[in-house]
Amino acid sequence: MAHRSWLGALAGAALGAVAARTAYAAFTRRPPIGDEKTWTRTNHRGEPITLLEGPAFVAGAGAAAALAPGLPARVRAAALIAGVGGGALGAYDDLHGGASSKGFKGHLSALARGEVTSGAVKILGIGAAGLVAAALLPRDPRQRAGGPAAWAVDTLVDGAVIAGAANLANLFDLRPGRAIKVGLLTGTPLLVASLAKGATAGAALTAVPLGAAAALLPEDLGERAMLGDAGANALGALLGVAAVTGLRRPSRLAVLGVVAALTATSEKVSFTKVIAGNPVLHRLDMLGRRPA
Repeated sequence: MAHRSWLGALAGAALGAVAARTAYAAFTRRPPIGDEKTWTRTNHRGEPITLLEGPAFVAGAGAAAALAPGLPARVRAAALIAGVGGGALGAYDDLHGGASSKGFKGHLSALARGEVTSGAVKILGIGAAGLVAAALLPRDPRQRAGGPAAWAVDTLVDGAVIAGAANLANLFDLRPGRAIKVGLLTGTPLLVASLAKGATAGAALTAVPLGAAAALLPEDLGERAMLGDAGANALGALLGVAAVTGLRRPSRLAVLGVVAALTATSEKVSFTKVIAGNPVLHRLDMLGRRPA
């Protein structure tokens, strides 16, 4: 069983990496929508940078999730709905988003005033995709024993984790490589836990986004491309699916609490300033990057 989980992880990571690099090469030659200028933005240095890394991650991780061996059909479908759905909604915000409303609170406040922002569409859409993905995931006998009420609670919790993780990953995509580093640092323990348990599906599911993200990290660190909302939302959503698939209810509730706390904190505190003010976090953040 442990042997199969290692093979599943290697296959998932390899498929994710190859598919993401292939998609990036294809999209830089011919963007999926519009032309090169459609996807060009200005980074924190005031330099032009492409957002095509995001669609490449979504396409690569989506293809790998569809092809990775050892994934039950319902888990595969959940990963595709959360990852590709979150990525597509993120791409919509990348291409049509404005600066009038920012942050989770800003978009929901605008919605309360009757203003439907692209960010609000993304938030609601990712929330719906998270719930659908959570509803598809199979439950173990201990979870099913609670009946429909327990199933509904688990689905709400898992959907919130998936959607919350998608949003939280995007909050870190403000400096080169940061969102991917956070994804690798949070996803690696999930992968190790799946391998330790011999969970083939969990290992393959976690390895897919990690492989795709690692393959695109050089472009991100080199400040040639960035994940944008499309890539960051998809990365967070896929890691969220992996987390709720591999963790028991108390651990999933703890993850939800951490995600909710960090999201609420981001409304008042700058993650960039916190990272810059902590020597260890700053060193990790600058690893592989050009000097500021």
